[in-house]
Amino acid sequence: MSGSSPKSISISGVETDITIGKELAAVAQKSKALASRDCFEQLEMYLHGRSHDRVCLLFGLLQTGKNTMLRQAIGRMTKEDLSRIAYIKARRTDNMAMMNRDLKKLFNAGFRYVFIDEVTLMEDFIDSAALFSDVFATMGMKIVLSGTDSLGFWLAMDEELYDRAKSIHTTFIPYREYSRLLGIDSIDEYIRYGGTLRAGELAFDDEDVNAQDASFRDDESTRRYIDTAICKNIQHSLACYESGGHFRHLYSLYEAGELTSAINRIIEDMNHRFLISVLTDDFLSHDLRLTAANLRKERDPEKRTEALDAIDTEAVTQRLMELLDIRNKEEQSIGITTAHIIEIKQYLTALELIVDCPIESADPGIEPVEHILFTQPGMRYCQAQALIHSLLKDEQFSALSEYDKTQITGRILEEVRGRMMEDIVLLETMKAADKDHRVFKLQFEAGEFDMVIYDQKENSCEIFEIKHSSKQVPFQYRHLVDEDKCQRTERRFGPIQGRYILYRGEDAQMENGVQYWNVENYLKALPTLDIVQVQEIGMQSIEPTL
Repeated sequence: MSGSSPKSISISGVETDITIGKELAAVAQKSKALASRDCFEQLEMYLHGRSHDRVCLLFGLLQTGKNTMLRQAIGRMTKEDLSRIAYIKARRTDNMAMMNRDLKKLFNAGFRYVFIDEVTLMEDFIDSAALFSDVFATMGMKIVLSGTDSLGFWLAMDEELYDRAKSIHTTFIPYREYSRLLGIDSIDEYIRYGGTLRAGELAFDDEDVNAQDASFRDDESTRRYIDTAICKNIQHSLACYESGGHFRHLYSLYEAGELTSAINRIIEDMNHRFLISVLTDDFLSHDLRLTAANLRKERDPEKRTEALDAIDTEAVTQRLMELLDIRNKEEQSIGITTAHIIEIKQYLTALELIVDCPIESADPGIEPVEHILFTQPGMRYCQAQALIHSLLKDEQFSALSEYDKTQITGRILEEVRGRMMEDIVLLETMKAADKDHRVFKLQFEAGEFDMVIYDQKENSCEIFEIKHSSKQVPFQYRHLVDEDKCQRTERRFGPIQGRYILYRGEDAQMENGVQYWNVENYLKALPTLDIVQVQEIGMQSIEPTL
């Protein structure tokens, strides 16, 4: 696509970094062949809609497709519209006064579409953002503001741009979209790298990036991503907003230069507790013993072993727990208070990095338990993997045989993948549910339903177990057919309309009414779970009701 901009060559004295005309068309051309994010349609609707009193905010964490969306939107413009588009790359040295002067020049020169990238780099953006909506949008300009500083946009929407902005969020990338964009059909691949679009063979934002540059390929890259995409995001936004007056309890940490470190520790703390729950809920109670029993009676003589029978399960578990938790205890002693944690969690929620999905109790009147879900599984898995691998540096653990070490660490990582798959299904189903449906985990004194979908309108429910397995084993659905658990569930949430196991195998129907669904197909069928769509992806025997 080519074109020239009216009077663009004669625009002089601009103070910001502006790209127009043929140069802009050449930049946009690079992204035309790439698949679009699901939210791209929202950007198109804003650009070509009739509204002229609002700006569009396109924001999300690093490497979630924002720049590609901007280029694609520009590349799809008609030749006539392209001649009226300006792209501005904001810089830290820019300010709103400079932006105001340049926008006036662009408007007078006939430009009607302006894309401003990394707009939150300007220190006075949050406190002056209404300039874009109240002045230039009302004059007839379509203005798209983009950037990685999600918290800055969130703060601006609460003040300067309140009710005057259309927001498009890119941080959350569900499995179905990740699979479509990157051509990946493995839930394990999503668990390992999910959260950004730099994992796999397709580099979404940069053709020079390859799989070695995946954000969560190792502990170092994960820490770097947390530091740049999350911690500095929060720190920069709070420093700019109201001249730093919104730090609240975090100011002392910020002043001491320790806010980034504190945020990192709290994110790690969440992951530590995640690992501890894996160990205490499963590893200690039965999973290692179950593995030992299965290996002991393995039909294949070459795989049959009694090695795990010699391990002191309780002692090994205790060492693992101490190894994972001891640094966390030390960190808590250096002054991070409950107020710090609450405020940082609020900002992580604003960044759409975490979502609270409370665990319900089967008995009415009991307060739900906080249950934090991460929207970026790759970050979580990589930290968990790094923590588990640190076991190999433990003197007592290293004394075990190579086989035992491999079995134990492999088993724990398998449990981590299982727990993460539960969280992914719960999170994506919760986000897909409409106002008539509630999605939650349901706990009993012993055992739980991994997911319940409650139809508030019909007063009925569906119950789910989520298993990171490709095999069908009766043990998996023991809770689903437990008469007491089902009766207590029905008393609170109405008749059970279906009992399902989401796993990595093929769809199947059991004689007792339990249905097995392939988890990857299930996630691809979201958000609507329309029966026609479901049939198209090979789940003909299932009739979902969500």
